[in-house]
Amino acid sequence: MMEEQVNQEVISMPRIGDPAPEFTAVTTQGEINYPSDYEGNWSILFSHPADFTPVCTSEFMTFATMESQFEALNCKLIGLSIDGLYSHIAWLRTIKEKIEYKGMKDIEVTFPLIEDISMDVAKKYGMIQPNEDSTKAVRAVFFVDPKGIIRAMIYYPLSLGRNFDELLRVVTALKAADEFSIATPADWRPGDDVIVPPAGSCGTAQDRMEGKEDMTCYDWFFCTKKLDEETVWKAIKK
Repeated sequence: MMEEQVNQEVISMPRIGDPAPEFTAVTTQGEINYPSDYEGNWSILFSHPADFTPVCTSEFMTFATMESQFEALNCKLIGLSIDGLYSHIAWLRTIKEKIEYKGMKDIEVTFPLIEDISMDVAKKYGMIQPNEDSTKAVRAVFFVDPKGIIRAMIYYPLSLGRNFDELLRVVTALKAADEFSIATPADWRPGDDVIVPPAGSCGTAQDRMEGKEDMTCYDWFFCTKKLDEETVWKAIKK
């Protein structure tokens, strides 16, 4: 039993609020130093299991199609898998020249895709999870703010393709929360009511209950207020 515990590999995983682990890597768009090269921008660092696989292909086509929506939020995309640079280039060329999916065709991926044959980056970010696969990265997503701090992360197994509308919603909600000092309720979209943080940051509990803070309060701990869609987009778009 003791021998099994000694031989068991310890998986390092960064946490929300931690500085994003630093690395230098070769990508399809040249060398990058992360996160320093992205200072002043939001970024999404995401991993996929392998090139030339169907679920990953559908994801890259979707990300590439939506890239302008992330760019509008000052958010850069960076992909990674445990494949070599030439494999990446060949796969992306195949996507552009041969693959058509859900009306998407002739899709060119212009964001960087990291070569990580050594697994150095994948291990720093806990993308290798042996009980899922010891030689492929799971579908991890890290949302990193302009100061290089991890603000959110989502992990998916190899078989499950990601919901890209949700990834865009996460960036939108994080930026709105920072800009307006609010929280966002379940399924929030710009234009929906937002949550006002508990008393102490915005008036007294009595003020909240009496509606003196331009809010609707259902109890002292649950208050909402209007925040119109145009105001949100104007504040969070670059």
